[in-house]
Amino acid sequence: MNTDAFEDRLNALRPRLHRYCARMTGSAIDGEDVLQDVLVKALHARAQGAGVDNLEGWLFRIAHNTSLDFLRARSRNAIIPLTEDIEAAPIPEADIVTVSFQTFLQLPELQRCAVILKDVLGHSIDEIAGIAGCSPAAAKSALQRGRVALRRLAQAPEDSRLPLMSDMARRKIAAYVDLFQSGDFDAIRAMLADDVKLDLVNRLQLQGSDKIAPYFTRYAEVTKWRFALGAVEGQPAMLVFDSTGPMASPAHFVLIDWAESRIARIRDFLFAPYVLEAIDWMRLGQESAGNIGHPWER
Repeated sequence: MNTDAFEDRLNALRPRLHRYCARMTGSAIDGEDVLQDVLVKALHARAQGAGVDNLEGWLFRIAHNTSLDFLRARSRNAIIPLTEDIEAAPIPEADIVTVSFQTFLQLPELQRCAVILKDVLGHSIDEIAGIAGCSPAAAKSALQRGRVALRRLAQAPEDSRLPLMSDMARRKIAAYVDLFQSGDFDAIRAMLADDVKLDLVNRLQLQGSDKIAPYFTRYAEVTKWRFALGAVEGQPAMLVFDSTGPMASPAHFVLIDWAESRIARIRDFLFAPYVLEAIDWMRLGQESAGNIGHPWER
């Protein structure tokens, strides 16, 4: 497989890899960060001449280990290995159980891995064992236990994560949304730090206020977007709605990192629609930036 074909295959597998990383880390946003690390590692290994017989299995193995490294580094969840052999009881059939990404974090590592790979992504027991680095017996046991645990967790009252943000953080993102709503991109440019970073997730990365200027010009040219103040996974965000559709949910969202009063980083998920799968988002009441049904005033 030549380099172009390899990169095309990576891009094709990106949504599936994100589904795994998001559930393993408990966050669609963190899952995307982990996924970017996975792709960098894969490209580096390829450049070093790594031979790969089963590309998908190899990538999921990297994704598995990178997700665990992320959790350990952040100390966000205890990693509880499960390595015992086959259970006597048969594996329960999979139900369609809707749970949040955070709910998966309540499962031990191998149970979480097995349920995601089998019931979300359709891998076999042998494939799960290869990705998780365990025996098929342990993978089968983990799948059984994980399914039982998820059924129980799905019946518990939903633990809704409210956006916990400071007044200052809320004012900053509200001001940013107001400027987008009114189309005052010159005012936004004046807020940029000189070394501001732009991450158009799954498309490109740029750094420097002069380099990212065309980003705002492009938004000014596309008149279908409507903007609202909101929260994504508890983080302040600009929700972006497509006025050509029903606007029942955002088409994508934008996250802003600040250095005091300057914009230090913009993460725009326009080109990563897979991140929206089952993501927790909320439009914030009366403090939203304008009426998303109204056109820009330019």
